[in-house]
Amino acid sequence: MSCAPSEEELLQAGIEQMDAQAWPQAVKIFDQLLEKYPSNPTALNAKGVALFQQGKINEAITVFDMAIQADSTSYKPWFNRGNAKMEEENYKAALADFNIASALDPSQTDIYFNRGTALLNMEEYEDALLDFQTVLQSNPNQAEAQFRKAKAELGMNDPLHGMESLTNTVNLDPNNAEAYYLLGITRMSALGQKNEGCADLKMALSLGYSQAETWIKDFCEN
Repeated sequence: MSCAPSEEELLQAGIEQMDAQAWPQAVKIFDQLLEKYPSNPTALNAKGVALFQQGKINEAITVFDMAIQADSTSYKPWFNRGNAKMEEENYKAALADFNIASALDPSQTDIYFNRGTALLNMEEYEDALLDFQTVLQSNPNQAEAQFRKAKAELGMNDPLHGMESLTNTVNLDPNNAEAYYLLGITRMSALGQKNEGCADLKMALSLGYSQAETWIKDFCEN
């Protein structure tokens, strides 16, 4: 009779360590499991996440590759590998992974948010906008999605919609200094609204956004 923990027990123990954010301990347990069951896709994916959380991005990508090999039908390792590639600023490769993840499970709004972010970094503003709109259809009160949507709209030279999204952002998250900054400079440069723009810039500066200082000195102090 063997008293060794079963595959399921080891998986559960590893996930408990993940829940406690004990990443190195989780990796040890998953390694124990994978010694006996090297193709367990859930353990491979979870180990990749634990490595990612420790900043071991290259190692995490290698493990996500193995998880995809073990089960290419789950969106999770594709999504997680995309996130790891985003950390490396390899946005094109991240985009390819997010595309597969969203095809495998179109209901996961996190995929659209992260894919939109990759597209934003690639200056593919129209496609980014579509992804952030999809996220906001599901939950209009996501401040960060409103903010990134605004950046896409400003990138498309659409200041009116950009300002609307920035206003939504600061209403949902009054501590977003960069949103106040962008609101201020857009008001002033696109609409000539000096007083309102200066008020937004001063708010950005009070929240620690130092780039607002130059605009305030040049346009608000005379």
